This record gives sequence, C-alpha cells and structure tokens, in this order.
Amino acid sequence: VSLHSLAELEVLCTHLYVGTDLTQRIEAEKALLELIDSPECLSKCQLLLEQGTTSYAQLLAATCLSKLVSRVSPLPVEQRMDIRNYILNYVASQPKLAPFVIQALIQVIAKITKLGWFEVQKEQFVFREIIADVKKFLQGTVEHCVIGVIILSELTEEMNLVDYSRPSAKYRKIATSFRDTSLKDILVLACSLLKEVLAKPLNLQDQCQQNLVMQVLKLVLNCLNFDFIGSSADESADDLCTVQIPTTWRTIFLEPETLDLFFNLYHSLPPLLSQLALSCLVQFASTRRSLFNSPERAKYLGNLIKGVKRILENPQGLSDPGNYHEFCRFLARLKTNYQLGELVMVKEYPEVIRLIANFTITSLQHWEVAPNSVHYLLTLWQRMVASVPFVKSTEPHLLDTYAPEITKAFITSRLESVAIVVRDHLDDPLDDTATVFQQLEQLCTVSRCEYEKTCALLVQLFDQNAQNYQNLLHPSSGVTVDITIQEGRLAWLVYLVGTVVGGRLTYTSTDEHDAMDGELSCRVFQLISLMDTGLPRCSNEKIELAILWFLDQFRKTYVGDQLQRTSKVGFYY
Repeated sequence: VSLHSLAELEVLCTHLYVGTDLTQRIEAEKALLELIDSPECLSKCQLLLEQGTTSYAQLLAATCLSKLVSRVSPLPVEQRMDIRNYILNYVASQPKLAPFVIQALIQVIAKITKLGWFEVQKEQFVFREIIADVKKFLQGTVEHCVIGVIILSELTEEMNLVDYSRPSAKYRKIATSFRDTSLKDILVLACSLLKEVLAKPLNLQDQCQQNLVMQVLKLVLNCLNFDFIGSSADESADDLCTVQIPTTWRTIFLEPETLDLFFNLYHSLPPLLSQLALSCLVQFASTRRSLFNSPERAKYLGNLIKGVKRILENPQGLSDPGNYHEFCRFLARLKTNYQLGELVMVKEYPEVIRLIANFTITSLQHWEVAPNSVHYLLTLWQRMVASVPFVKSTEPHLLDTYAPEITKAFITSRLESVAIVVRDHLDDPLDDTATVFQQLEQLCTVSRCEYEKTCALLVQLFDQNAQNYQNLLHPSSGVTVDITIQEGRLAWLVYLVGTVVGGRLTYTSTDEHDAMDGELSCRVFQLISLMDTGLPRCSNEKIELAILWFLDQFRKTYVGDQLQRTSKVGFYY
C-alpha cells in the first residue's frame, strides 16, 4: 500500500477507524505496521497532525507514535525528547482537539516519561520535568488546565500499569521511584485545584469547568488507587482492600480539611462528579490503620463518621444510582478497616447507626434496587454482627436493636416482591440463584442476632403461607396466579429457614436457639411431606431448589461429623 500523500494516509484512517469492510481494515492494519517500521514514520505523523483534516488522522499519528516509543529497542534520547516537546507544544496550541485525540497524544508523553524515567543527561533526569511542564498548562485557560491535569492522570495510570512482556523488576523500580519523588506532589497539587474550585461560586452550566473538576477528581482517584507496595491486588476482591498510603503522606491525611474537602465536593457537585468524590472517599476510608497512632485513628474515624451522618441527613444525592452504589461501598469499607469497638467509641455512633439502619431498611424494601449495591450494605451488617462477641467496650453497640429490623426488612420485602413479579411478569430475583445465595449467606450472620424475634416472624409467616397454599390446592380453587404467588413465597421462606439454621454458631448457640431451629426445620419437613402427597400437581422447581438449599444447610449444621456439641434437634426427626 502506497502511503506517500496525505490523501492516502487519510483513506487509511477511514478504513482503520470507521470502515465496515473487513478486508480493507486488515489491509489498513498491515499498512499501519509498515508505516511504523518505515524511516518516514515520524515525518508522516507530523504531516497527519499538522495537515490532517479529521480527528482520525490525528488519532492515527498518536497510535503510530505510541507504538514507536514503546519498542523494546528505544529511540535515541534526543529523538524522544523532541517527540515529547513537540506533543506538549501541539496540545498547548490546539486545546480544542477531540478529547480522544488529546488522550491518545498524552498517553505517548506518559509512555516516554515512564520508559525514560532513569535516563540521565548532563547529570539530570531528562524526563522528570513533567510536573514543571504541567504547571505551565495550569497558568493558561480552563482548556489548558484540563490538558495539564490529564497529563498527570495518564502518567499516574501509566506508572501503575504492569507490562508483562518486559522485566517486572525494572518497572516496579520505576513505579517506586515515581511514588517516592512525584506522587505526593501530584496529590497535593490536585487537592489545591479542588480547593480553588470550591472557593469560588461553581458555574455548573459551564462544560469546561465541569470537565476540569471531573479530570481533577479522576487524578486524585488515580493517586489513591496507586499500587503503593507492588502487590497488584486483585481488583475484584473489593471488600478486602486496604490502601497502603506511604508514611510520608501522613500530614495530608491528618489534616481534617482533606476529608472535609471531598465531603463538601460531594454535596456541591452534580451526580456525575459527586460520584467521583465518593469514590475518593471510599479510598480515604480504606487507608491502612498503621498510618495513624490510636488517638489520630480515632479522630480520623470520627471525621469519616461525621461525613456519613451529613450525607444521610441530606440524602437527596443518594437517589442517583452511581452515588448510591459508591456510598454503599464507602459504608462497607468503614467496617473492613475499623473494629466495632472503635466505631462505638465515636460520639455520633448511636445516631449514625440509626441512620444507616433506616437507609438499609429502605434499600431492602426497594428489592428491585441493584443487588450489587445491597451486597455492600449486607456486608457491613454481617461484619458488624459477627464482631459483637469480641467487643470489649462498655459503650452500647445497639445492634441488638437494629439487626432484627434489617432481617425483618429483608424477609418481608422478598415475600412482598413475589406478587409484583408474577402479576407484572418481571424477572424473578429467585432465578438469579448466585445473587440469592450470596445475600442469604450474608444474612445468616445478621439473622442470628436477637434470634427469638426473627424465629417468631418466620414461624408466623410460614404457618400463614403454608395454610394459604393448602387451601389453594383444594380442587374447588383453580386460580393458578394465586398458586404461583404462594409457591414463590414458600420458596423464599424455605430459603430463609435454611439461612437462619445455617447461621448457627457452636460457640454462641444455646438449647433455646436449637429448639427454635427445630421449630422452623419441622415446618419445612412438613411442607416436603405435603408436596409429596400432592404430586404431580404440587411439583414446583423453585420450592424444590429451596428445599435442597435448606437440606444442605441443615446437614452442615446438625448432621455433619464436625459438630462440637450435641444438639437435641437431631433427635426430633
């Protein structure tokens, strides 16, 4: 493919980025590889950037440059410096380029900076002047400020990336050096920009202003998400996350203004941006405990709890799904990182635990709400209740008041959902067994707190629903919708009985609790008997799956060979 003229290069761009013909695209990809290998590559990139008529021409130039500077055998230092300075001047002179072009060009600068981090000329590290370069951008227009912030953000992200095709020790050394020499300054700079934003009236109609705030918040998030100790933690293990903030950052975290800044931003910004402020707060709540001594930790936790109280007292922002999800993550992280004994010592604890309980109950009552978010709320309560036996503080934890309310809200909301699901032909939550099992496993710990209340509720609901089901099975009543609803409710109840029985802990269980388990289990066995006598009419897959779950939980709790103490329940049957 001949690629001499600008017109030919632009045809290549069209085939690569917007073409629908597969053959042409494969040809274009081949031509791109030839272009990168050709000695004319840099001059062609310059031609595309300076005279290209579309954003795709500029994107092609950025793609070529990125591949060129990432080669295992690097370009000469002078040439890489020229490319870096050329791109800096280019984006400075054309701040209104398409966002994807700006990002692609800045990624080239980030790659050059990372790969040349340790290169020295005239006793100076030649690629480390990036913060000084960015400060020039920050003195310009809002568009220039945005570009400056994106440069720092892309650089931080690039430093955090692991390239498995190259020696990892070298990249860890670069990332560690970047962390020690530059990352704190970048975070301080980002926070000072956010303080400036809050200091003057926010014009949220101004798209440029919004974009600047968004990019600065993304930059803070990149700083806080940095892999500080080279653990490359699995991001899917969200609930285990501790942020290993370096000790040199202590002063930033000890200033109450730092947390206040992000809580104030949450309350001042529209949802798309306030969600990012909450994401930053999730990381602040996950800061490693050892960063502080005991009094400092108590003070830091106190400020986090005050922030939670303020959000729950002004809950308007939580109607946005993004904010709601991040806030649920934030609450779960509090318990991951702090002990119940520390939480109860906070002055606002009694009021905050009441607000969190009400927030959780409301969330559970809206059963159609994203289960991914509810997962974090149930994680919080599961961990709080599991900690109760180990609390040495004399301050009341109040979980015996609120945990039964949480369990009740889960039980009643799931039963009430059945009629709506059946009548409106909605997706049945019971069909998503992975989510159901996950939620039930979290609930099993919570349900054993003040177990008498939960057991009495389940006995009452089970008797009532089993009786209704028996009446509907009578030959004279042929309303299939009602039978379907009743079967759905019984399936939930069997799952719930299995859950509470499976939540029995040997070291806290009593004969009274075992007798309650017996009362509930007895009802499930009676239901099995009822369904067996009514076959084939009574066959229902959902109830049968729930019975299998119950039998598995019952076996693990009362029939297994690992039992620590004998229970009377085993002798009931």
